Amino acid sequence: MVFIFKDCPYTEFMSHILRYFYTPCLSLLLILSPHFAKADLPQSPLDAGILLAQADPTADPFADYSEFEETAEEEKDINFFKNGRFFTIGLIFGARDFTENLASIGDTATPFGILLSYFFDLRFAMQFSYITGDHNLRFTGESGTPVSVTTGLSQFSIDFKYYFNTQNVTKGLADLNPYLIAGFGQVERDSSEDGNFRLVKDSNLGVNIGVGLEIPILQRDMYMGAQVAYHVVNFEDENTEITLNDSEPTGIYPTGDLITYTAVIGVNF
Repeated sequence: MVFIFKDCPYTEFMSHILRYFYTPCLSLLLILSPHFAKADLPQSPLDAGILLAQADPTADPFADYSEFEETAEEEKDINFFKNGRFFTIGLIFGARDFTENLASIGDTATPFGILLSYFFDLRFAMQFSYITGDHNLRFTGESGTPVSVTTGLSQFSIDFKYYFNTQNVTKGLADLNPYLIAGFGQVERDSSEDGNFRLVKDSNLGVNIGVGLEIPILQRDMYMGAQVAYHVVNFEDENTEITLNDSEPTGIYPTGDLITYTAVIGVNF
């Protein structure tokens, strides 16, 4: 069947079609488009801790990356303020020995001192310490002349402490808080003499390395610690033979480093 419109060409026929159908269709699309847009989004509010990138697969996964980072940093800061320490002050006491040749002529000293530690985070701290004590040196010359002198050694050190992560071990071991310590210090030796022998005053820079542990007490307001450290130090006369009255040889060269065994009672802040 063929429709023929009188005095109406093909273009006029199409204009009639668009006039009657275009406006209603456009209005229908405008009404329905918000409903289609809402259907793509989650209908319920997001739960706490769930980001848009997790709820909507079409969202940009990198858009909320900074929020992940900020959350991790916030948790780290909260953990530090809850369980960490800002700084500690402690009293040091213990024993100190020589090594090598000095160990054969020097006795054990009982040094004491003080320390101050500043914590960057839960695992890393910087420590300033001062410790001093006297050693007795006893030996004889080749002709049998006895010598007994007392010399004092003082150490000022700057060390860095790294505490091991003990979250995955049993509670008893975790409370020990083991750490490594390393740094450097200035070691000063006082002069002393007994008439036959004179030990000159000297100082030199040394290197420290050691291990230790800290046990919290009094609800973590204080702690008790123990540490073993080796101190490498070289004085100017280590390669010079000890002589009495500048003439009598002894066959002894004062070589050796220091080992300290110390206990600490500290207060946490």
